[in-house]
Order: sequence, then structure tokens, then C-alpha cells
Amino acid sequence: MTSALLSEALAPLRANPSRAAVLLDIDGTLAPIVPNAADARVPEGTRHLLVEIAKRYGVVACVTGRRASEARALVAIGSISYLGTHGSELLRAGWTEAVLDPDVETWVRHIHQFGREADTAELRRLRVRLEDKGAIVAFHWRGAPDEDAARAAIDALATRAEAAGLRTHWGRKVLEVRPPVQIDKGAGIASFLDDQHVDCVLYVGDDASDREAFRALSRLAEEGKVEHVVRVGVQSEEAPSELIDEVDIVVDGTDGVRELLAALIAE
Repeated sequence: MTSALLSEALAPLRANPSRAAVLLDIDGTLAPIVPNAADARVPEGTRHLLVEIAKRYGVVACVTGRRASEARALVAIGSISYLGTHGSELLRAGWTEAVLDPDVETWVRHIHQFGREADTAELRRLRVRLEDKGAIVAFHWRGAPDEDAARAAIDALATRAEAAGLRTHWGRKVLEVRPPVQIDKGAGIASFLDDQHVDCVLYVGDDASDREAFRALSRLAEEGKVEHVVRVGVQSEEAPSELIDEVDIVVDGTDGVRELLAALIAE
């Protein structure tokens, strides 16, 4: 996208920053995708832009599949909010602890039990990595020596989870096992924005779970709850094609996101 087109797309937010919300995914959006999610880093240049954006815009938040406290530690900015665990966990700017949706919280022990039972010697031999997301347990096979064998084991886990009454959600080389209640970025964003008094909302994301956020923003605009939305898809080799079909503009990778952030505060 050219600078002129980007500037035009962002004009509604830049016209009145105090009444605008800037919402961003983290992995694949702010932080480049890495083989091990624990090694992800937000480039310092990107972080500095976010700090400046937080000073100018009314609402700034990261919306992520990670736990909210982990997201704050990764981004390292305390003046913005974090919607963790795909929007079911809220850590507002200035808060010391995150609050989990009560409907989700009742399932945490069950999810942890499933994770413990799934963590077998065979899974470890295949180099499948388990990630504790609080109310969600994730199984990553990116970078496994035999990704096909690892995926087959994950498929079997998904079948077991669904048979146990849990829900499964597929991402880029990751399976999430979730409680059988609504958990999605769209619902989390709608709830978060309910008392924020903003007219324009920007959301930037790169994965299938971000489609829920795009759709939620479209509904908010259709219902007249916000005046303008800007849906930004982050293009990459692994970005699902369906994602690009639901956005207003496309940027190229995390470098493109950094250019977009710079455009938000350009004089």
C-alpha cells in the first residue's frame, strides 16, 4: 500500500485521536513469528511507536491469544490495555492483575487436567510444545523434527478434546483446547469497547482468530455504536487467504505494521 492510500485510510482516526481506539494483535503483527512462541520479541522501534500512540489516542490495547500478563511483559508498555486469552481476560492500563471472564474461569481446572493428561512421553518425543494460556492449553508443532507425525498426534488430541466436551481452535501450526463457552477476540473487543466512548476503531491482525475481531467491528459499525472502523490485515506466507477477504487494507508483515504505526503519529 502506498503512503498516500495508508494516510487516507487512517484519516478518520487521525482527525480526532482522543475518540479513537487502536487495537493490535501481537504475534505476527507486532512481533515476528518465531519457531518457539516464548522467544518472540517486539522490535524496539515498534515499541517506541506504540508508546507515542498511547500518549495521543484515547484507547490503545493489544488483543492476543497469550495470557494478558504475558502479553504485557512481552510488549513492555504499562500505559495500554491487554485483552488476553483471545479476549476473555482483561488487564486494563494501570491494573496489577488481569480479570478473567467468570464463565471461562469455571473451566480452568478441567482445561489444566486435560493438558496434564495430554503431556505424554510420546508427545514430548515428537517435540510438540504445550503452552499454558490459563483458560486454554495450546499445542504447538512448529519446528518439530517430523511435523507430519506431530500433526497426526495433534489431530488425535483434538478428537479426544471434543469427545470430552471441550472446544478446539486451529491456528498456524497450533491447536488450542478451550472451554465450551464463547471465547473469541470479537466478543472480547465488543465488551471492552462498550464503555470506552470512541467513534473510530482500528484493528490490525494476521491470523484466523483475528477474523472474529474484524466481524465484531463491522457489527458495531452497522449498529451505530461506532462511526468508522479500519480493518487491517497483515500479509505473510502463512496468513490465511480468508483473512485478507475481510479487511479494508493490507500491510506487508510486521514491517508494514510498523509503517502503519508511524503513519498514525506522523505530523
